[in-house]
Amino acid sequence: MNKSEILRKLNVLPYDPQSYWVVAGAAMVLYGVRAETADLDLGCTGALADRLEAEGYLYRRTEDGKRWFKCGDDVEIFENWLYDKIISVEGVPVISVEGLVEMKRRLGREKDLRDVALIRKTLLYKGDSVW
Repeated sequence: MNKSEILRKLNVLPYDPQSYWVVAGAAMVLYGVRAETADLDLGCTGALADRLEAEGYLYRRTEDGKRWFKCGDDVEIFENWLYDKIISVEGVPVISVEGLVEMKRRLGREKDLRDVALIRKTLLYKGDSVW
């Protein structure tokens, strides 16, 4: 999924943009770190998680008890998954770069640690140092 596909999917979501934010690979695409991602991962407020549950979306509980929804083939929504803050990127609510790096660090998987290195390399190259 490229940037325009992500934006198209977000534009048709029937939810208030103040109740969700883009995280993970899709955030990397919106920041220009990566050209594509496999899916669209979002963080959401507890209120939106309640609404998704009421609408019948199936979910699992994460280790910390928060809900993780699978909404279609390529959209996953995670209750209150946020480190740092939310900023606007082209009018879209996105986890901050610092928060994205922290998220990836905490996941600690090999692919996430590679993503941290790529984020730093790409944004430092662009002159957008955040560290």
